[in-house]
Amino acid sequence: ARDKMASSTLLFCLLSAISGSLAGILPSNEAVPNELVALETEMNIVDEALSTGNRFSAAAQAPIIPQPKSFTMGQQTIALSAGFQFMTSCQSQTLKEAFARYKSLIFTHSSASAGNDLPQLASVSVSLVSTDETLQLETDESYTLSIGVSARETVPSGEISAQTVYGALRALETFSQLVLYNFTSGQYQIRGAPWNIMDAPRFQHRGLLVDTSRHFQPVRSLERVIDSLSYAKLNVLHWHIVDSQSFPMQSQTYPSLWNGAYSAEERYSTQDMKDIVEYARMRGIRVMVETDMPGHAGSWCVGYPQICPSPSCTQPLNPANNYTFELIENLLHELTGGTMGQGIFTDNLFHLGGDEVNTDCWTKSPQIAAWMKEQNFTTADEVYMYFVEKVHGMAKKFGRSPVNWEEVFNHFGNKLDNSSIIHVWLNHATAAKIVAAGYRCILSNSDVWYLDHLTITWQQFYDNDPYEGITDPKQQQLLIGGEVCMWGETVDASDIDQTVWPRSAAAAERLWSPANVSDHDMMLPRLEAFRCLLDRRGIAAAPVDNKSARSAPPGPGGCYVQ
Repeated sequence: ARDKMASSTLLFCLLSAISGSLAGILPSNEAVPNELVALETEMNIVDEALSTGNRFSAAAQAPIIPQPKSFTMGQQTIALSAGFQFMTSCQSQTLKEAFARYKSLIFTHSSASAGNDLPQLASVSVSLVSTDETLQLETDESYTLSIGVSARETVPSGEISAQTVYGALRALETFSQLVLYNFTSGQYQIRGAPWNIMDAPRFQHRGLLVDTSRHFQPVRSLERVIDSLSYAKLNVLHWHIVDSQSFPMQSQTYPSLWNGAYSAEERYSTQDMKDIVEYARMRGIRVMVETDMPGHAGSWCVGYPQICPSPSCTQPLNPANNYTFELIENLLHELTGGTMGQGIFTDNLFHLGGDEVNTDCWTKSPQIAAWMKEQNFTTADEVYMYFVEKVHGMAKKFGRSPVNWEEVFNHFGNKLDNSSIIHVWLNHATAAKIVAAGYRCILSNSDVWYLDHLTITWQQFYDNDPYEGITDPKQQQLLIGGEVCMWGETVDASDIDQTVWPRSAAAAERLWSPANVSDHDMMLPRLEAFRCLLDRRGIAAAPVDNKSARSAPPGPGGCYVQ
């Protein structure tokens, strides 16, 4: 974080830079509008890139988060025409709704004037190679975006080309971040044209975990989170929907399960869950659900106490009762539809938890101890493995790749089925061991990617490279991505936005952009601008340089210098 002197210097430089453009517009005693500072911030970023040439390098960057894979730029400023449109010949409701959504995000001032002094961009056309709108881990999100005037043209043109509609969504977000409203001219402008961007993510899986068991998040709160993920090109909502504290999820097959909710109002109906999955898909976001077991499952016992060891010792779930596994299998069938890509949660990755399994309740239960003896289990760890294998088999039968937390690998190593995906949270170094053993891996090391750790800085989020300690290209391919985690002990609808943002944007760039995009000084002005963009879009992102995340601004000041 910068000290107060550096912040004051930046404020002085920003105010000095725009003083000429404000002359005669604002009275001398009026504050500078944030929108004017926004325009000048983008201009400064673009001007720095212009001064270093048109090639992507460590010294040239686009005013975009996350940074594109590669781009070239020019030295022109163009304006969007008053009748600007997105156009396509594709028959896609997803694309049609995205066009309307991004026009609403871009054109926020009804007083805009086309003007006659700049070349006018009338439209951006979008073409897709495939009309298949299936959204899974393997979905292609690459795109190209070109904006500007070529040597053969006199009128600006805009073109987006993508393999899938989801690549087009990423391109629309990039385009939206290039456009700013100029209050002086009353125009929507793009600086640095012509732009030619070729972009694709570094990792397939780029997510945010949201915990709705420790505190319930209303549907609208989750929708707002999903919106914000798309702005940073994150593509996974890892929905940690149930845990020991509450079971807010409806099951048609086992209707008493949601008796474990905090209240009758703090629940998700089957239709709510379907709606959230579809809301996310329309924005290119996969929803990976997690039903943590056999630990972290005490809330299951409220409705079905027979699946737990005893009323006073409720977890891990009771492996000695066949009804436990009957319930789990039927619940998984309900959630997955029993086949790949179907059900309430259509994603082919299903998180089964498996962490922090304290087996004391098993060893203290006479019934479970007798069952262990009958099954020739000599240790509780063998029962843990039995449970994991049995539930993995169910997930695979229903077309799902099982995901488990790191402890499962730490306990059982290469005994696990090769379809298993291990989610690292305890120790980053374990990721190298996992991929060396031939398993796929997701990274969420808690020392720097846990959002509930409020003193972790955006710089620490940014410096966390998933490939650390993994140099073999084949092993690198097994690390499918990472997630930042918003555990819910101290987060509800009132403070989730400012706890998640803007630090998650630093991780989003690490997961999308090339590895050499890593300079703090280059990132800082873009992160400040992105934070203000989120605020303008209704996402309550906290100041960038907070010593403690989600705290309020320290005093009066513009968005860009907090």
